[in-house]
Amino acid sequence: MKRIVFRIPATALLAVGMVAICITPVAWLAPGTQALYVVPLGLAWWVLRNRTTVDPEKLLVRTTFGSTVLPWTDVKSIRVAQKGWLAAVRTDDSEVKLPAVRFIHLPALSLVSGGRVPDPTAEPDAEVTEEPVSSEE
Repeated sequence: MKRIVFRIPATALLAVGMVAICITPVAWLAPGTQALYVVPLGLAWWVLRNRTTVDPEKLLVRTTFGSTVLPWTDVKSIRVAQKGWLAAVRTDDSEVKLPAVRFIHLPALSLVSGGRVPDPTAEPDAEVTEEPVSSEE
């Protein structure tokens, strides 16, 4: 079975490491400020947890604190939300943001969904009719 997983790139963990390094001088100034290390831990959890898994039957949306399973029968459309991010519109018109899925991923989403999501980059099927070329001069 075909499936694709959209996730935040693991290189984002480098930025989380930099945050941890920058917090270190402040975290050791006074007793109790070591709790500041919760910030990079939370960011790392966010990077590792958020993802969207797409297969021919459903969308599985994992967010920081929960998961949502959307069968394709419950998805009315895919909407481009802010800055190229995508959201699934349910049949009741509620929306579910799709973590790590952007407009550029629509062709892959279309392929895995079995065409339930139209591919905006596909060329329309135009019938090509050839007219006979006359050899008159």
